[in-house]
Amino acid sequence: MSMFALLAAVAAETNDPKDLYPHWSELIVGAVAFFVLLVFMGKWVLPRVNTLLEQRRAKIVGQLEEAERTRREAEEMLSEYRKQLGSAREEANRIIEEARKTAEQLRRDIQANAEREAEATVARAQEAIGAERERAFDELRAQVASLAVDLAGIVVSRELDTKTHQRLIDEYIDKVATTGNGRRGSSH
Repeated sequence: MSMFALLAAVAAETNDPKDLYPHWSELIVGAVAFFVLLVFMGKWVLPRVNTLLEQRRAKIVGQLEEAERTRREAEEMLSEYRKQLGSAREEANRIIEEARKTAEQLRRDIQANAEREAEATVARAQEAIGAERERAFDELRAQVASLAVDLAGIVVSRELDTKTHQRLIDEYIDKVATTGNGRRGSSH
């Protein structure tokens, strides 16, 4: 409690009205100190603070301008990429369409080639069949001629000369060729 007693004694001593208001000398010293502080602040501190604020403002403005420039570049790049993507899609569609047309043309060419080869094979086969038929017919003609000569020689019981022999063969072959079996008008 001694502390409260001391504070109460000090408060009792300062209840005088002259102690409540500042003295003129204290006001003048305070005013001069305030003026010196104001001049010091105005001359050295405020310009430095203004310079720092201006630098900070310039830096912020520069960053904003850089951000805006970067945004514009990004938008331009995005636009360019979109154009390239569209162009790439068109190119891909064009290539696919060309490949489809090429495949269709290749299919037609292969089909036409196969048809030509098939026709050529059929033609060669028909030629081979015709040649074989001619060879078989010539062989048959020779055998028929030989048989006819032998038969005629037996019937006539004499040997025929070559000229007569050839004439008989030709007549018999013509007869066989016209009737198909050597018998005209017979039903056998």
